[in-house]
Amino acid sequence: MSRTGAVTRLRDVVTVRTAIQAAVLLAFVIFPFVSPPFQVHQMTEVIVFAVMVLSVNLLTGFAGPISLGQNFFVAIGAYTGALLINTGMPFAVPIASVAAFLVAAVVGLLVGACALRLTDVYLVLVTVALGVLTPIVIKRFEFTGGSEGLPVHAGQASASAGLAQDQWMYLVCLGVGAVVFAALAYALRRPWRLRLTAVRDNELAARVIGVNAAKTKIMAFAVSSGIAAVGGVLYAYVVGLVAAEAFTLLFAINLVVGAIVGGSRSLWGAVIGGAFIVFVPAWTSGVNEAMGGVVYGVAVILAVILLPGRLTDVVARLRRSTGGRDRLPLNHPPSQTT
Repeated sequence: MSRTGAVTRLRDVVTVRTAIQAAVLLAFVIFPFVSPPFQVHQMTEVIVFAVMVLSVNLLTGFAGPISLGQNFFVAIGAYTGALLINTGMPFAVPIASVAAFLVAAVVGLLVGACALRLTDVYLVLVTVALGVLTPIVIKRFEFTGGSEGLPVHAGQASASAGLAQDQWMYLVCLGVGAVVFAALAYALRRPWRLRLTAVRDNELAARVIGVNAAKTKIMAFAVSSGIAAVGGVLYAYVVGLVAAEAFTLLFAINLVVGAIVGGSRSLWGAVIGGAFIVFVPAWTSGVNEAMGGVVYGVAVILAVILLPGRLTDVVARLRRSTGGRDRLPLNHPPSQTT
């Protein structure tokens, strides 16, 4: 294939991909206007958890390190968001999202600089300890509301907007979530994605070719922490109450499960993972309310075994079948052109 033909075909693939993404985004925008309030609230929760799962995808799926302490950074975002939203300032949620991202990113930078010096097993243990201590530490501070929690006064939708409260909250979360997804998609273009992939696949080889593995992983940990905190802000905004019992180790494990089911190396997989976290517990409780936890555990095991990223794998295969190639030359070397 000539160089001109390859460029034209690549341009066609990008155009199709952009059209599909625009259609999906349009469907998300239209959804609250054609659906009942309960379903709108559920989809709002899907967006919130999708942002949180996205933080796991970045760290574990793209960079490699496994963290079971994401509930710590979600809690940072939730309480930061609650305190700022309760001030009643205009554009409270976007402002709180930026503030929470910066605070959690700095904390993540410090934690990552220490924890990522450890081997994989010890890193998991450190993050597990962080996840276990999170609700215990939260109860010790007065500004968090202690054991009773901290109410969040989100305020009512603007009368001039002509929107119901559930529609307003949905669109606010969708707007913040879309910005996070778009920003990360842009950041994961070359060369950062190549460095992350190199470190994930073979850290020693990455160092040989000049990649600073420690710096790359620490940066991924910091950005992942910031994204988790943004999810925490949206969680506080939607739920209306932040309490220590919400941010347990099980919360972090559910985010990892969502990442595995949706596909940890896919941005769109985070949406699938968020939907799994929201809908599957509701469905399993409907099957048997008394044994909802057991049924959910079985569903998680089956999903991890049978559907580990399969939906996003199907999308990837369809994209490759239409002529698109993975943009990572480390996995798919470019073909020779004539």
